[in-house]
Amino acid sequence: MANTVATKKRLRITWVKSLIGAKQPQRGTIRALGLKRRGQTVEHDDTPVIRGMIAKVSHLVTVEEVEVAE
Repeated sequence: MANTVATKKRLRITWVKSLIGAKQPQRGTIRALGLKRRGQTVEHDDTPVIRGMIAKVSHLVTVEEVEVAE
């Protein structure tokens, strides 16, 4: 039997656009994602909750899928 390494998907989220003119819920979503300053990058597990948060601020962030060995 071949050795297979289980991989887990993670999302690398980078805040790229300013919050000037953004509504309060968008500001809260950026903060809830763990982003404190523009240009910062965080990683989260790929869950429906995180995907929903990204959808609300998709115009402010960039997202990359990263596979991590468990």
